[in-house]
Amino acid sequence: MTKMSFLKALAILCGLGAGLAAPMAHAASPTAIGAIYLDSQGYYAGVRAGVQAGAASMGRPIRLVETTAQDDPSKESAFIDTLISANVKAILLSAVSAEGSVHAIRRAHEAGIPVVCYNTCISDKAMKKYVYAYVVGDPVAFGAKLGEAAADYFVKAGLTAPKIGVVNCEFVEVCINRRKGFVAALMKRVPGATLVDNQQGTTVDASLAVSEKILTAHPDLDAFFGESGGATLGATRAVQQSGRKVVVFGSDMTTDIAHALADHSILKAVVDISGKQVGHLAIQQAMNAVEGKPQPDPIVPAEIDLYTTPAQANAWLQSHSDGIP
Repeated sequence: MTKMSFLKALAILCGLGAGLAAPMAHAASPTAIGAIYLDSQGYYAGVRAGVQAGAASMGRPIRLVETTAQDDPSKESAFIDTLISANVKAILLSAVSAEGSVHAIRRAHEAGIPVVCYNTCISDKAMKKYVYAYVVGDPVAFGAKLGEAAADYFVKAGLTAPKIGVVNCEFVEVCINRRKGFVAALMKRVPGATLVDNQQGTTVDASLAVSEKILTAHPDLDAFFGESGGATLGATRAVQQSGRKVVVFGSDMTTDIAHALADHSILKAVVDISGKQVGHLAIQQAMNAVEGKPQPDPIVPAEIDLYTTPAQANAWLQSHSDGIP
């Protein structure tokens, strides 16, 4: 081969090499993110939709590895171990238990996988050690908005000493704080109000059964406070079936809850944080963690909305025609 031929061949090979290298430089493996939801319906369906939409909008390939914990700490723990073994780059979750979820989240942290909580998380001390970010609407402010709405109703109705039953989700700290905010705001304006019962009921079926028991035990009950969506809907259905003149103040908007508020005969007010908004914020925080961005404050606030009229409920239904909150 002449020197000229060799140089031409070398140029062709270099050209081919450059042409092959260009697309390889732009190809990127998807970033694997683990996502755990407490439930597959209602609020958590909204969170999932927000996570998926947020992932699609990031401008880079993201592969979501998802499951539902079904309020079960053992399922949550097992899936976190699966995600650690799969070497995902971040995990986002609504913790099943303030104390019971700590060990699994700590394992992820120790494996170098950042964890983002949303809606519920582990205890404050553990959260500050093991969690990169916590997307949450201030639960005390959340409860206070509903307490104000309840006070408005009782003052207008002339009830100075209303008796209230609580259907709770207090296996997580966020719901305890929702109640604290509700009680503080209510008592400022209606100091004679009393919480006569407080029982756990997070799913609709469980809260329906609990609400029926509370109605039976307290024939003079004036109202329910539902700390979660399932609690709200169960209490509303229990009152409807009983025919009693008891009202409900509830949490976490869904299509069924919006319809009940639009009817307005039993359900009088609902305080809500958009699941879609929370999901979008959570996946954004997860990607911030993947990219190594500093997080000076782990608390990432989500907006809190209050709905008190049929018109507001109908507007919500129109803007959420897909049924996803």
